[in-house]
Amino acid sequence: MNAETTSRIPVALTIAGSDSGGGAGIQADLRTFAFHCVHGTSAITCVTAQNTLGVTRVDAIPPEAVIAQMQAVCEDIGVQAAKTGMLLNKEIIAAVAQQVEALQIHNLVVDPVMVSRVGAQLIDDEAVNTLCHTLIPLAAIATPNRYEAQILSGLEINTLDDMRKCAQIIHEKFKAKVVLVKGGGMSGSGRGVDVWFDGQKLETLSVKQVETKNTHGTGCTLSAAIAANLARGDDLFTAVQQAKEYVTNALSYALNIGQGQGPVGHFYPLLLTTNH
Repeated sequence: MNAETTSRIPVALTIAGSDSGGGAGIQADLRTFAFHCVHGTSAITCVTAQNTLGVTRVDAIPPEAVIAQMQAVCEDIGVQAAKTGMLLNKEIIAAVAQQVEALQIHNLVVDPVMVSRVGAQLIDDEAVNTLCHTLIPLAAIATPNRYEAQILSGLEINTLDDMRKCAQIIHEKFKAKVVLVKGGGMSGSGRGVDVWFDGQKLETLSVKQVETKNTHGTGCTLSAAIAANLARGDDLFTAVQQAKEYVTNALSYALNIGQGQGPVGHFYPLLLTTNH
């Protein structure tokens, strides 16, 4: 491969936190980018001490440092798509939103990390408000989980119809271009079923269910896969469909490591003939 060929490799940017356990955040995003043959760049927003059992410490990166990382990447390398993950506080969120506009970052996937898939709120109400009104309107797609969608819409989600209503409310309320309400936190037949709404098309997207306790990083991985597919030139709906298929395969080869919830198998083809 010559220099001219390598220069055409698509580039994606993840703006998110570091997971010391390697299952989610920046680490999951970069592995997902690499799997999709996309060069991964990063702007780290916070550093966490965590493992398969949980998070024991979180340290925020100064907003100025987050800005500097984004500028360094975009002004030299350039990006074809970007995603956001854990942004931690209102100052970081506001700084990221300002830079998305200033650097003219398109194909932005916003994973509005505010509540875990088991319902624990991760950022305060001021940060949630800033995220809703400054960053979501800039997104090509927002990918809230069940509990995040409940906060954004003000509705409780118990059924597929509830998910549909929430997607429509979030789209209208925050001027989101596309909303993908994820059903990973649902029970029974609703688990793993996502709802897409773009203002006109209301679609239910489903894949086979995978029975595993090792699901750490699925939200990060899905949004990173969508960004990677956008960077490669896919249209948004195709990018989402392919990302869901990728996550399903990665869940099928999830890693049984640690004493708690292990991560998905991002490089699952390499795990096909190994014991894990």
